[in-house]
Amino acid sequence: MRVDSHPILRFEKKETIEFMFEGKKVMGQMGDTIASALVNLGISVFSVSIKLKRPRGFYCAIGNCAACKMVVDGKPNVRTCITKLEPGMVVERQTDKGVYK
Repeated sequence: MRVDSHPILRFEKKETIEFMFEGKKVMGQMGDTIASALVNLGISVFSVSIKLKRPRGFYCAIGNCAACKMVVDGKPNVRTCITKLEPGMVVERQTDKGVYK
């Protein structure tokens, strides 16, 4: 899903970094947010709504909504759309009020 070529803009190749998602090793690029790296991998469900358990994903991309909250390195409620990806991060879907089950 990453845009590699564009008729007007140039994209420099960035360092590839490894992180864990749901127990699997996956790759992103240095400078990605967690959310943008996941979307690039084709992952669209980041959490589920508390009451109705409906899927939530990438929505506002500026940290105003709660749709992209995930558990990152054991810490719940991390807004992944504004959190930079770092090598070795452990990212998991959030399924409750800050409690990953």
